[in-house]
Order: sequence, then C-alpha cells, then structure tokens
Amino acid sequence: MSSAKPHSLSETIPAGLLDGYQVPEFFCELMNRNGPIPEALSRVRNRLAAMDVAELRKRTASAEAQLYSMGITFTVYSNREAIDRILPFDAIPRIITAQEWSHIERGVQQRIQALNLFLHDIYHDRKILKDGIIPAELVLNNPNYCEAMVGFKVPGGVYVHVNGTDLIRDMDGRFLILEDNARTPSGVSYVIENRHMMLRLMPDLASGLPIRSVEEYGPRLHQTLCEVAPEGVLNPQVVLLSPGIYNSAYFEHVFLSREMGVPLVEGRDLFVENHRVYMRTTMGPRPVHSIYRRLNDEFLDPLAFNPDSLLGVPGLIDAYRHGNVTLANALGTGVADDKAVYAYMPRIIRYYLDEDPILDSVETHICAEEEGLAYTLANLDKLVVKPVGESGGYGLLIGPHASEAELDEFRQKLQQDPSNYISQPVIGLSVTPTLCPDGVEARHVDLRPFALTGRSVWVLPGGLSRVALRKGSLVVNSSQGGGSKDTWVMTS
Repeated sequence: MSSAKPHSLSETIPAGLLDGYQVPEFFCELMNRNGPIPEALSRVRNRLAAMDVAELRKRTASAEAQLYSMGITFTVYSNREAIDRILPFDAIPRIITAQEWSHIERGVQQRIQALNLFLHDIYHDRKILKDGIIPAELVLNNPNYCEAMVGFKVPGGVYVHVNGTDLIRDMDGRFLILEDNARTPSGVSYVIENRHMMLRLMPDLASGLPIRSVEEYGPRLHQTLCEVAPEGVLNPQVVLLSPGIYNSAYFEHVFLSREMGVPLVEGRDLFVENHRVYMRTTMGPRPVHSIYRRLNDEFLDPLAFNPDSLLGVPGLIDAYRHGNVTLANALGTGVADDKAVYAYMPRIIRYYLDEDPILDSVETHICAEEEGLAYTLANLDKLVVKPVGESGGYGLLIGPHASEAELDEFRQKLQQDPSNYISQPVIGLSVTPTLCPDGVEARHVDLRPFALTGRSVWVLPGGLSRVALRKGSLVVNSSQGGGSKDTWVMTS
C-alpha cells in the first residue's frame, strides 16, 4: 500500500474549526484516506469544520472539570505536588470505519487465541520449546514465568481473560501490533467514561451517526468471569480484588466493580479455609468463585510469593491450584506480554494456528541475541530501545530524539545488560486533529482495544485512543503527558 496523499482542505472542508489545520507527512486518520471518504467520516469532518475553536475550548474545560469532580483520575506518585490527575480529554473524536474495525477485531481475536495456546503449552508439554520455535531460556528464565502454574489446568484453557492489545498505524495507515498487555491491563474505564462525556459534551457532533456502543463491557466482563468459574458452580460469586485506594488505577477498580455489579474487595476482605476462598460480609462468610485481580502475581499470596505482602490473601494460590477459585488473569501470563517474546509472536501464531498473522507486528531486534545487539548498537540513533520489563513509557530511548549523551548512556546500558532490551524502528505513528494551545493541530495516537475471553473472544468496539499531547512527541502514555480521545467505531 502506498502512502496516502493528503486532500486539499480548501476543496473538501468548509472553513471553521479545521481551517488552517496542517496535515503533516504522517497518515492523518481524519483528513487523508485512500479511496472514497466513508459517508460517516465525511459527516464528522463537516460538522467539526462548522464548529468554533472558542466554543470547543469551553466545552473541553467543562468536560475536564466534570471528570475531576467525578473522581475519574489516575495517580502519579512521582509528582509530590499533584497526586491525583485527570487523563487529559480531547473532544475531537477518533473515527474507525466498520471495515477497519472488522480487520482489527479478527486480528485481536487471533492473537489472543494464540497467546492462550502458548501459555498452556509452556506450562505443560512445552512443545514449542522442544521444536525450537522460541528459545527455551527466553521463556523458562523469564522473571514472569510462574513455576506454580506448571502442570496446572486452568478452567477452559483460558489464561488471558482480559487483554489490552496496543496498536499503532504507520505511514500507510496499516494497523500494527505494538505490544500485548496480558497481566492486568488498565484503561477501559476511560473508554466508557469518555463516551459518556462525549455524548454530553458534543451531542450535535454525534447525532444520527452509526456509532457502536461501548456499554456492554461491564456485563460482558461479569459473564466472562462466570463462564470460567470452577465447574459445577451454578451461580458464581465474582469479586474484583484491588490493592486499595492508593493504587494508581483505583478509580477503574471502583468503576468496573460497579459496572459488573460485584463487590470490590481488598486482600483483608478475603480468607481461605479448607482450600476455599471466602469473603467476609456482615451476614457471615460467603464463598468466592471468580476473582478479577488487579494486583501483580507477587503480591497475591504471601505464603506463595512475597512474604512481606499485605495486599494479598494467604492460601489463595493453594485454593487456586485445588480448582476451587478462578483467577483472572491467570498467574504467569506476564511471559506472554514480554517484549522479547513479542518478537516471536508471528511464529507463535503460525505454530499453533497454522495461519499468517492478520495484524502484523513491528520489526523487533532482541538485544539478548548477538545479531540483535550488534544491529541495535550500530543503529542506535535510528531506533526505539525499550526495556523488556517496563511499561508506561518509562526507561525507553527514542534514538532520533536523543542527545549524544543519552545515546552514550544507552550504549553502556545495552552492553552491561543486553538481555533487558529490545529495539524497534521508529514508526511514523498516525495522527488525528487535536485541540492544542495554538488551535487544532495534528498529534500522534495509538489504540488499545480490550478483549474478553471466556467461552469465546469478544472485543469491545473501539478501545482507548491515547494521544501524545506534546508537539512532536511519540509517547502517548498518561504517565508521560499523554491524553485520550473517544473512539468511534462506525457500524457502516
């Protein structure tokens, strides 16, 4: 596919909000498309163009005030002056056509199916390791590999019940998978709340458009957790296990427990007796069958992992291995979203499914391998280098934007601990119009669709669109100054 050429704004868009918007050399999802412009997209463009910047700023300020007053925040512990922050909200939506979404949905479903088969295999027969498809040491020596899961049969063969797959679009508008989030992916609450806010804020923009709903997520999540409950339980008790109020995503824990209609609990609210988990209530102990846990493996059970953890439930893993409770996501799923394992995902998909990947991955060089390290060191100023164990945009190097001192520092890090890093080419991320201090400008975006796996894989229509608000920045993470947009998936 060749790079899309931007349309002339004067030919296609009336003057107004988008007047003067400069389409850069990157693929602009609203302004430059290959082929005919879909009707719904054209209607959004024309409605946006008829709006006034001052009015949009007024509506956006109102939205952010509401978000803060409603407690829709995340916590930044590195900033002593402002702990609770809202995720900056951009009122110009991101549009995904029905055809584009169909492609994304099928690709995400395929990816999760392969991830679950991979996790089952590495904790049982390890055929993929014996056949040399992926290096055994990359899996068995991985810090996220969990010995407690070896030989344990999880309900329905599902390890990754909730997944967030990070996607980007390149200069040609192709969707590529950037990474998997198979442990405790966060951000879905913003998807739903952004939609609520958007419909209150911009009803004139959304009116009459064939936009797919995001309201199903809570009931679907509850249904998924019931489907994977231990066999023989007719009316499973589901709970959401949170580290507590000081966790950065605590708002989301409260939100999701409410959306599912299930108790929000902390470790101290649960106990284990005779290999079974119970919840303390005012009416006495109540059995628990499925736990949507929002804390990492090492904090779940002080008897099995970190003995100093005050967040988990003593004896929880014993009850889990006895088959009396389901944990979502399963223990040890961090191997599947390891950034080095990511490089092998195309092979993993072909190995288990005998299919080519529907969604391509970004070319990845594993610095633990001699060839990958040599290539990375020789092209450091052209690559993005990421630590395999970090998330949130921390600890990475964007070569073309780095100083000589930063490049030299990273060369030393790579040589001292090459196994901790992978590198990828810098992708020209797609952009969308975004309200900025100087008007409406192009900003880079990514997309995190959320998928639920019980008896089948269901993908929430849309996902979290994160936007890099800083001019020229490719880092969209909220912890690094990014914001979010409502994602509109069209039905036609």
